[in-house]
Amino acid sequence: MAEKNDDEHTVFVGSKPFMNYVTGVVMQFTTQNAKEVVVKARGKFISRAVDITEVTRKRFLESQVELKDIRIDSEEFENKEGKQVRVSTIEIVLNKK
Repeated sequence: MAEKNDDEHTVFVGSKPFMNYVTGVVMQFTTQNAKEVVVKARGKFISRAVDITEVTRKRFLESQVELKDIRIDSEEFENKEGKQVRVSTIEIVLNKK
């Protein structure tokens, strides 16, 4: 669910239940004492990442975390049929106040 790499606390959004991700982000700030958490998603999961971020900010850690940065990009990779496809990506950075 939540992966940590080089002091960067990151949650990769996929198809697990919605609240698993919200809990993952909240836990990074509370139990792991992260100063910053990055919520990453691509393609159809981008809107889900936004929802997860907003629920975390407005319901669970209200007035404790703030939006620091949003980075958008796109990645190119080869699909199952061997065709090059581009997929949008987002990184939402939350900061502890």
